[in-house]
Amino acid sequence: MIMDENTSLEIKNLSKNFVQGGESIEVLKNVNYKLESGTITGLVGPSGSGKSTLLKIIGLLDKPSSGDIIIKAVNVKKANEEMLTKIRGRHIGFIYQFHHLLPEFTALENVALQELIIGIDKKTALKRAETLLKMLNLESRINHFPSQLSGGEQQRVAIARALVKKPTIILADEPTGNLDPHNSEIVFELFLSLVRSLNLSAIVATHNEHLALKMDKIIAIENGELITVK
Repeated sequence: MIMDENTSLEIKNLSKNFVQGGESIEVLKNVNYKLESGTITGLVGPSGSGKSTLLKIIGLLDKPSSGDIIIKAVNVKKANEEMLTKIRGRHIGFIYQFHHLLPEFTALENVALQELIIGIDKKTALKRAETLLKMLNLESRINHFPSQLSGGEQQRVAIARALVKKPTIILADEPTGNLDPHNSEIVFELFLSLVRSLNLSAIVATHNEHLALKMDKIIAIENGELITVK
């Protein structure tokens, strides 16, 4: 599959159906989209519109009912489970509304683990993790456990964890939705700055129109269809 080198992700004719009460419900209808390298795209739409479903499918945590997902020229429809795991590990970084940090590890260890899992040596992994945490203004907190960190600090660690392996695509599902407005603004600005400095691509699902306007592009899901807002 040939894909423009400036394209991180291409979605072609993607649909997703669920069966509920014996009735088939089409959540996503013939979705098409190209994510350009280095672009941050906001994904908006009301609750239940299919934002999280789309992110899970792109992140290879769920399968579409039909259609294609192409990541760095690889059509994942043709990939077996082992290959899907490798693609997810190398090319996808996830950030959720809740940080999901491992409580028994420090901030530094939580971040470094992501690289250790994909085979990076421990010294290099710890150094990269420390560098990212410093960029997120957490240099004095790197040896603290999650229980010793504030909500905003925990979410910054989660951001560093997703970005440390420099994945092709960052998928963020309401990444600051669990924070108060002040911390939400601070953490989101740090997130945008870091993603741009690393020249990564990102899709960020959010209900916050103010935050969405800070992104390069905005797309929306309406009645299962994807439309361009900005």
